[in-house]
Amino acid sequence: MLSRVAGLARDLLIARYFGAGSAMDAFTVAFRLPNLLRRLFAEGAFSQAFVPVFAEVKVRAGPERTRALLSSVATALFWVLLGTAAAGVIGAPVLVTLIAAGFREGPAFALATLLTRWMFPYILFMSLVACSAGVLNAFGRFAVPAFTPVLLNVSMIGLTLLFGRSLHPPVLVLAIGVLLGGGLQLAIQIPALRKIGMLPRIGSVRGAFADADVRRILRQMLPAVFAVSVAQLSLIINTNIASHLATGSNSWLYYADRLMELPTALLGVAIGTVLLPTLSKSHANGDTAHYSRLLDWGLRLVCLLALPAAMGLAVFAEGFLGALFEGGRFNAWDVAQSAAALRGYAFGLLGLIGIKILAPGFYAKQDIRTPVRIGVSVLVMTQIANIVFVPWLAHAGLALSISVGALINCVLLLWGLRKRGIYTPGPGWRSFALRLGAVLAGFALALVEIERRFSFAALAPHGWLERAGWLAAVVAAGAAIYAALLWAAGFRLRDFLLRDG
Repeated sequence: MLSRVAGLARDLLIARYFGAGSAMDAFTVAFRLPNLLRRLFAEGAFSQAFVPVFAEVKVRAGPERTRALLSSVATALFWVLLGTAAAGVIGAPVLVTLIAAGFREGPAFALATLLTRWMFPYILFMSLVACSAGVLNAFGRFAVPAFTPVLLNVSMIGLTLLFGRSLHPPVLVLAIGVLLGGGLQLAIQIPALRKIGMLPRIGSVRGAFADADVRRILRQMLPAVFAVSVAQLSLIINTNIASHLATGSNSWLYYADRLMELPTALLGVAIGTVLLPTLSKSHANGDTAHYSRLLDWGLRLVCLLALPAAMGLAVFAEGFLGALFEGGRFNAWDVAQSAAALRGYAFGLLGLIGIKILAPGFYAKQDIRTPVRIGVSVLVMTQIANIVFVPWLAHAGLALSISVGALINCVLLLWGLRKRGIYTPGPGWRSFALRLGAVLAGFALALVEIERRFSFAALAPHGWLERAGWLAAVVAAGAAIYAALLWAAGFRLRDFLLRDG
């Protein structure tokens, strides 16, 4: 939660300083490149392959072997990603052309290339951060890895306030903040790893790849890289399409995505982070009943929280974006265009979060090929949706296509888990669905009534603090109404506590 709040503060500042013009478009495209590889090599494919193997070695082989494996993995990551970062800095113009061909003839191309060169080494820091986070999570230490993104946000905020008006070009301050934030995120992991006796040593690359478990992780990573590549390829295609649309399209999608990150991170990423090592432990111990109960717990919690969040984002899209971002270089037009994208994203919020719960069900069993096959099908369907929606809805159509793809992906993952017997729904789902449906119907009526009686647009001339105060009040009122409806329907907190064993 602290990380998301800091992220919102960062984006609020970015909106004031840089708005949604060509400079911000260049930054979003340039930041997409290291982020893509970070998800490819680090948080995505690497974590999916590394955490289950590491958890298995930890259970079966003891601390010495576990420490040796970690050192070998960290060594392999360091040397491979150092070379990748150097190649990215040199080949930045080619990479920008590939991801945003629409920039090629405009001034945004040179700026995006410059920003890419500054931010590309971020992948090296974040890959080692992902490795450290996987280790800490496997030892039940979730706080430090969850806190680390705060440091990226603090770095970007601090440098923007200090140098946002004096640096040339001004948006370069964000790229430098990203690089500094990556270094800070890695630095904070070191004391936490030392405390559990798992601080790795960087050795020779030849010795690292000689480790049998490292080679096993690499074999698992190959399909995982492809799986993550499918999702990232969809983002690249969307970024490229947006670069051919109106100036600001990539920025509008960025700001809408920032608000989507709140529920996605708080629910999907947080629950998925807890589930993967816990599922891996249940798999290593052969406890299939507990494995299924864990997935059941995650799915119920997601339905309970993601659906009202999606409804709130859709109903109050313009109000939320206006209250948070409007002002400075971010005007009412930018609010309206970002809101259209946010509604498109909100349509698929349940799918976007559900994927992060269901995919670990396969990864924990070291089955990465099934999500790959599903991902390829979803990529094709998403691009078909783009053909339908983009001519009609422009950049908002890109957001809606991602939502449609996420929902299809979620359904196919759930079907695969059920078909393979990996997940067996627990008792009470029918009653749960009926009660939750009644609660959501009442909540929808309440949201529409609040939106009818309260106008965020009327707050536009007021200061940001007053607007943020009203926004907090509306969110708190909605949360209180939803909690009261849940209580009336018989839902209790104790029913959703995750119990080990």
